[in-house]
Amino acid sequence: MDPRELILSAIAAREYSYCPYSGFAVGAALLGESGKIYGGCNIESCSYSPTNCAERTALYKAVSEGERRFLALAVVGGKQRGALQETAPCGVCRQMLYEFCPPGMPVFLAVSETDYTKTTLGELLPRGFAPDMLD
Repeated sequence: MDPRELILSAIAAREYSYCPYSGFAVGAALLGESGKIYGGCNIESCSYSPTNCAERTALYKAVSEGERRFLALAVVGGKQRGALQETAPCGVCRQMLYEFCPPGMPVFLAVSETDYTKTTLGELLPRGFAPDMLD
């Protein structure tokens, strides 16, 4: 899979970031099994706790529209007016992604459409807690 389109979608989603407190803007793009790309940005709150990360915003958009299986994720981040820097999902996002995504799903941590690190969800969350563990 060529990740450039996914990374460009994450960069575009980052433009909508609402991050007046941290100044750290994040964009994510999640590729559904349907072929649709779901973009998300981080949305901060002055009370911090209700803040939502870009990865969960993209995931929640997708799930709320009926998508349940995913093929890849791209994440970009950095200070609002600064250059992008490699940014990985937080622990909460990794766990939420593990709910819907296979451990082998590629995750692209990008600083541009051609400069990125490819990893997997399983590498980001080894020995993750999966829904089938509750059976």
